[in-house]
Amino acid sequence: MVSGNPGSGLQLRSLIKSSGELELSLAEVEIADPAPDEVLVRVEGSPINPSDLGLLLGAADMSTVRAGPGPIVTASVPQQYMRAMAGRVDQSMPVGNEGAGVVVAAGSEPSAQALLGRTVAGIGGAMYAQYRTLKAADVLPLPPGASPAEGASCFVNPLTALGMVATMRAEGHTALVHTAAASNLGQMLNKICLKDDVALVNIVRSPEQAKILTDIGAKHVADSTATSFMDDLVKALVETGATLAFDAIGGGRLASQILSAMEQAAVQRMTSYSRYGSTTHKQVYIYGGLDTRPTELARSYGMAWGLGGWLLTPFLMKIGPAEGQKLRQRVADELKTTFASHYTAEISLAEALQPEIIAAYNKRATGEKYLVNPNKA
Repeated sequence: MVSGNPGSGLQLRSLIKSSGELELSLAEVEIADPAPDEVLVRVEGSPINPSDLGLLLGAADMSTVRAGPGPIVTASVPQQYMRAMAGRVDQSMPVGNEGAGVVVAAGSEPSAQALLGRTVAGIGGAMYAQYRTLKAADVLPLPPGASPAEGASCFVNPLTALGMVATMRAEGHTALVHTAAASNLGQMLNKICLKDDVALVNIVRSPEQAKILTDIGAKHVADSTATSFMDDLVKALVETGATLAFDAIGGGRLASQILSAMEQAAVQRMTSYSRYGSTTHKQVYIYGGLDTRPTELARSYGMAWGLGGWLLTPFLMKIGPAEGQKLRQRVADELKTTFASHYTAEISLAEALQPEIIAAYNKRATGEKYLVNPNKA
């Protein structure tokens, strides 16, 4: 039994053509009735995360953006980047990792029917759309009184932050380092660590970003633009004993600097000299690419170290559904406190295709986060 299916709705799509052109457009798509175990969500909030921009804009040079005619935006993709786009060339792709809205239609199973009329959050792609069909088991019912905007960002950033702490514990570390730490995600991570009594070293890129974190109680903040950065970082690592870092920057020398600082802190705890350095294992996981340059490593951190990648989805698969549900429930319980998100602006699907608004949300500026409301007039 279903009700409230409008039959069709708008969806934002991203296409990279073999000619080397990015095309963003709005498409009218048909909406099938939900299967017995599915629900149809009227999406009223979906954040623009860095991971969304990677799919939305690809490798396009957004200084070449051109509007129209109609709800279409185009931009050029430099030829040297087309090889990296080969897997998606000439495929029109829906965008938007996560979002929230109201269940307007439900399949016949009791678990789906129980969600009819509820405000829920979901993840699974294609969320920059007026309507999205999801498995009833996969959505997260929001607490009473929570709005779609408040629940729109309750998967990617909150579960990533919780996943970092869980990874720390699983791998035997006792404290963390996080870069681009004044971000929405970084602020959530600080709140988690303060509440759970986990030592956290924050790396930021300006005094203004440092203040954002100290204002919410952060104890260890190092500014990578300061001349004293390495000294400040080593001091914080000595005090916390952090040997695990999550790096959102990716390119340049920062990951190497973190490993070097961890080694310097470890050497201070050694009782005898070794030309191979400390035996303390130091690990950096790159989970973002705010700096698209190559990652540079200067081998100045002994032989006990690791550098790898970390993503939320493989982490959730590794811990399994039961542990994943515990993390999701914590997000729901602390939605308006630990995991509260704040947005610079709420934009419609049509506004998401305006060149000046694209330029604004593509800046990826700290403290600025945009929310797409596909049903905004």
